[in-house]
Amino acid sequence: MEPLKFKIFDLYETENIDVEDQGLKNVINLKSRLILKSHGRNFQKFGQTKINLVERLINRIGVAGHRGKKHKIILGTSTGKYSRNAGIVLEALGLIEKKTGKNPVIAFVKAVEKSAPRDEVTAIEYGGARYPQSVDVSPMRRVNLAIRNLVHGASDKAFNKKKSISQALAEEIILASEGNGESFAIRKKIESEKQADSAR
Repeated sequence: MEPLKFKIFDLYETENIDVEDQGLKNVINLKSRLILKSHGRNFQKFGQTKINLVERLINRIGVAGHRGKKHKIILGTSTGKYSRNAGIVLEALGLIEKKTGKNPVIAFVKAVEKSAPRDEVTAIEYGGARYPQSVDVSPMRRVNLAIRNLVHGASDKAFNKKKSISQALAEEIILASEGNGESFAIRKKIESEKQADSAR
């Protein structure tokens, strides 16, 4: 008897999606589940690699307006309520499918691959002075930064605008998956890599 094959939310197939970026292959989880809700069970070292990529996006939507240690913008649309955040992501995936005519999870995986920065800058202290130093980004952080920048870009496009957060998120994912320079996440990646180049 064949094992049951689940689709994400019983809508989107994830079985045959290939991650082309070899560095991200082990940290992007596309295991299909009917309901993407791990209830924080994977809160451990490298636990994020066990959480489906779409669920990580749903979790990130809840803190869309936060930048670093500052609460830059508090959005009424994104709350800590999982069902509401999942609704936003589901609507965005539906819009992507309508626009591209393809599986939206493929577009999302491509967007993460293309907007994940490879280098960034950290500060090192040497002889009492602080210097910028370029460092390679770990695979897990690359995925986290890509998802964060996609959500931040979407929240900027939707805040105080006519666009809903779902429309903005769909647009951001499509632009990033094409490697378009209008995408906030792609701009952030280029900026991060340029800073790292000058700090080598």
